[in-house]
Amino acid sequence: MSDAHRAIAQNDLPEGLLDWLSEATQGQISYLQRHVARREAWQVDLTLNDGSVIEGFLRLQRDSGGDPRRLERETRILQAIAARGIPAPKIHAWSDTYRAVLMDRDPGRADIDTLDNSEQQRAVMEDFMRVVARFHQLDPDELGLDDVMLYRPKTARDCALQEVDELVAQWGFFMNTYNDPLMSYGLKWLERFAPAHVARVSLLQGDTGPVNFMFQGNTVSSVIDWECGHYGDPLEDLGNIMVREFWNPCGGLKGLFTLYEQESGIPYDRFRAQYYAVQQNVRGMIPIHYVANKGNDQESLAWYLCYRYLGDRATAEMLAAAMNIPIEKPGMPENTGCNDVLADSAIHMQRKDVLPATTDKFANSRATDVSRLIECMDRRRRYGDAVTQAELADLTELLGAKPRSIEQGRAEFVNLINNNALSDEDIIPVLLRKAYRDEWLYKPATDLYPERAWAEID
Repeated sequence: MSDAHRAIAQNDLPEGLLDWLSEATQGQISYLQRHVARREAWQVDLTLNDGSVIEGFLRLQRDSGGDPRRLERETRILQAIAARGIPAPKIHAWSDTYRAVLMDRDPGRADIDTLDNSEQQRAVMEDFMRVVARFHQLDPDELGLDDVMLYRPKTARDCALQEVDELVAQWGFFMNTYNDPLMSYGLKWLERFAPAHVARVSLLQGDTGPVNFMFQGNTVSSVIDWECGHYGDPLEDLGNIMVREFWNPCGGLKGLFTLYEQESGIPYDRFRAQYYAVQQNVRGMIPIHYVANKGNDQESLAWYLCYRYLGDRATAEMLAAAMNIPIEKPGMPENTGCNDVLADSAIHMQRKDVLPATTDKFANSRATDVSRLIECMDRRRRYGDAVTQAELADLTELLGAKPRSIEQGRAEFVNLINNNALSDEDIIPVLLRKAYRDEWLYKPATDLYPERAWAEID
């Protein structure tokens, strides 16, 4: 039995969902395969009575995640922009019961970051900036999306902070007892520097940039992944593009924001783009920190550790860049501790025995992630205390006295941040050093995205 046929016969999809797919399309499922991605998705083919085949992409939202209409909103946005000439996948069916959508599977590519042809990369990114300019020019009043959108900003402050405020409130059960200096400072910084004016309120993709659109040749064939879609300041999406390019380098950004300004007629401002890059990271930090601390059986913890610790470093660096504060990397505690035969044996068996024998792509990905988690546990055992002591030394200098514990030191640091008792020049270097150490400590996870750096912008 092939992997695809095994997936049709044996899967953990909600009971009745495959029957709904067949009824909604009047087709028979001929292919089903779990897609390797952070959000649950499946590749599915349905053969129709006339012999034609729907090559589909099935997305479903099992948990509310604080927003039970997240996937429904994405579906409605895709339908709305496609109707107005923006490249988007066709929607075949939506189910309120299963909170599931079947859309076309774009035969193009998303991996612009892996292209060897720099000229093609540039051509695709320029076309993408023109597409972004087009959907930013759409009139929200004509889209018919207000019933599924979380809000329509009325002021510049709403554009910058309303979604942040709602996320903080939504995750209050976690945030109220979570002392993280970077997150606390990031939230305070966003309040202090929120833009006073916006050119217009636009439809935003919210997580836009490389890998969240498909391309064929030099042309964008569909803009995908609108689960963060909302209304706001169009320059927010430029900050989002900076973040996506950090994770998925695609030849740099110089000249692209000037092109966007020319195509959209919307004025570009460098600091505002940096502001929204920080905003995107801080918004993302909240649920990512939660999963990194609590776990999630449906998604890979190794990836969340990567998102957290590499994302924390990126956030601290962008704060430093926006505030013109020099970046200095600390030394790392190499050659501390000793090897653990249990960890070494587990990693060896995973790599030499389990992975080569695992032909299913999703299972292979999970097995690889298990190896990364074992390596992270081993590094934490070997280097964790040295990293903690380095952070305590920073906190001692900052606070003027050595905290009784790392938890107390972080809580006192957060208290000073919340009371505006420290300068940016005092805070940011401490946050940077902690972020660099944490990224290094969890290197087996952060190596999922190695050697990432912010691209220069106009």
